Amino acid sequence: MLEVEIQAAEPQYALPDLTLLRRAAALTFDHVSMNRGDDSQAAVTIVLTGDEHVMALNQRFRGINAPTDILSFPADPIPMPEGADEPRYLGDLVIALPYALAQAERLGHDSSESMALLVIHGMLHLLGCDHDTPERKAEMWTAQTTLLSALGIDPEILPALEANAHGDEVD
Repeated sequence: MLEVEIQAAEPQYALPDLTLLRRAAALTFDHVSMNRGDDSQAAVTIVLTGDEHVMALNQRFRGINAPTDILSFPADPIPMPEGADEPRYLGDLVIALPYALAQAERLGHDSSESMALLVIHGMLHLLGCDHDTPERKAEMWTAQTTLLSALGIDPEILPALEANAHGDEVD
């Protein structure tokens, strides 16, 4: 089971379907956990914020002085006492809401579906998946396709979001 907290810091923008974002995060957690035989509980925070905030984080942590659609920040594992029923904290997904909304509009995608893909992608990173080799990228893109289909979202949106406006892969 996954607990999802969503923090929206940009009230001037229309929010995406938050229920869909929660479902995307939970489905991704369940998919990876099931494949690993892990039935633990976890929590994640999704932060919907401005381009400037994400650009500052992107500069600080990746050395890239540009906004991007999503950044994933895995949490350091915290040792839990035996018998504790606290969910393990996976980390934070930080989405540049204006950037992501403009990206969806530019690509002709439903904004909520496009952001669900970002959540899936970010969750996969938090759960240890990556696209740093061709083999791992193929596994990650297969998982994204499977999860989008399970949410009733056409997986055809995946190739268009594979590269952001800066030519970098979505991170």
